[in-house]
Amino acid sequence: MKFWKKTLSSAAAILSVVSLAACGSLTGNKNANSGAKEGVTNLLMYQIGEPPKNFDKLMENANKIIEKETGAHLEIKYIGWGDYGDKMAIINSSGENYDIAFAHNYVLNAQKGTYTDLTDMIKTTGKELYDILDPAYIKGNLVDDKLYAVPVIGNVANQQMFSFNKELVEKYNLDISKVNTYEDLEPLLAVIKEKEPTITPMAYTKGTKVSDNFDYILGDLLPFVVDLDGDHTKIVNQFEVEHYKKHLRTVHKYYKAGYIPADAATSDVNFDLQVPNWFVRKETQGPADFGDSLLTTVAGYPIVSRPLTKAYKTSGSTQSANFVISNTSKNKEKAMEVLTLINTNKELLNGLVFGPEGENWEKDPKDSNRIKLLDGYANDTRMSAWNTGNSQLLYITDKVSDADVAQAKAVLDSAVESPALGFSFNTQPVKAEITSIQNIMNQYNASIHTGTVDPDVAIPELMDRLNSEGAYKKVMEEMQKQYDAFLAKK
Repeated sequence: MKFWKKTLSSAAAILSVVSLAACGSLTGNKNANSGAKEGVTNLLMYQIGEPPKNFDKLMENANKIIEKETGAHLEIKYIGWGDYGDKMAIINSSGENYDIAFAHNYVLNAQKGTYTDLTDMIKTTGKELYDILDPAYIKGNLVDDKLYAVPVIGNVANQQMFSFNKELVEKYNLDISKVNTYEDLEPLLAVIKEKEPTITPMAYTKGTKVSDNFDYILGDLLPFVVDLDGDHTKIVNQFEVEHYKKHLRTVHKYYKAGYIPADAATSDVNFDLQVPNWFVRKETQGPADFGDSLLTTVAGYPIVSRPLTKAYKTSGSTQSANFVISNTSKNKEKAMEVLTLINTNKELLNGLVFGPEGENWEKDPKDSNRIKLLDGYANDTRMSAWNTGNSQLLYITDKVSDADVAQAKAVLDSAVESPALGFSFNTQPVKAEITSIQNIMNQYNASIHTGTVDPDVAIPELMDRLNSEGAYKKVMEEMQKQYDAFLAKK
């Protein structure tokens, strides 16, 4: 849903080239989360983000159910967004004994043997969950024909959206119904630039990427894609695709017009969704978000969106929220039991995602699957849905209309599998070369995607840099060879 989700999935798809610092402190709770009862198996989970302020209470309630149903006690330790990748790399390389974690660098770590092979276990111990998984989740998470992930059932398909501050849309009677591409935004941005000097027309950060109907092979920090509007059998460089270059030229035009912040390529400032200081932003949405209801609920003011890309089931969408069981775990079967329970027990999951009943929400007396959100409901009194558990179990809130539900079903029904779904590029033969390419891309990504530089100047320069080194050609050839083999087996 947010900028950081997109950035995280991109970073998780490539090799880390960052020097790792010491692990530092982890956050969790001090009471209900620490220590199990005698005779109960204690499981340690690492989760990304920050703990809710009522974390102790959430876990106390959750562990009552978990202990009763599985004989296990779940201890969760949070690691902040910016530190998660580096700290989990240290934890994994050190051989620390833990049980469950939010997956980081899923494919690479699976290939390295960091995670437990769940191919058979999920069909037995996790059968209740396995039976309800969309087959795309299995295809998208296979690594060398083996499954290492317990996917969170959520947005198995997603698409990029232009999301607008509805109050500004209505204030100036702007017609967003015809907005389908970057090029269609121009007249709307011009109005906001003229009429609202304190509003940023396009919310842009250095991590924002120009989107198109691509399936990214190693995340959108590297240029290797399958063009879903072109030849599905070829791996191409996105910067050599003409319809993509058109959008980059448009974004550069917007940058020069002042619609995009002048320091977008270098600033660490983010546009908080809860602060209405922007007009349009790019967001990732899927059926589980029920259209704009989730964005509106989180923001606290109305947001309305238009699709920028089509809805596809890709390896990226199916890997967006995976939990893994460490190969160091001494309680692998029990860990699978708990992950299955979180994704199949309605009372347990809703208590985590919506918070305490009676404080954060109350049931709708007319509909057993609907709830009303109360004043106590806030982002820091609950866990996020997308990286906790099965969205199909969640109650529908009073913020979601029947039309939203129907739209979500229509999007899911119309979503198609990318031809590259399930293709996991084995990076080992070209590991050093990928690092070399990443170093080059780090010099160009932000400036090109934010429109800071003229793409007709920067892209030829970038391609000259890439083509001048044997690393780029070697990676492209190896990737195409592996992709050809993947397609031949389908």
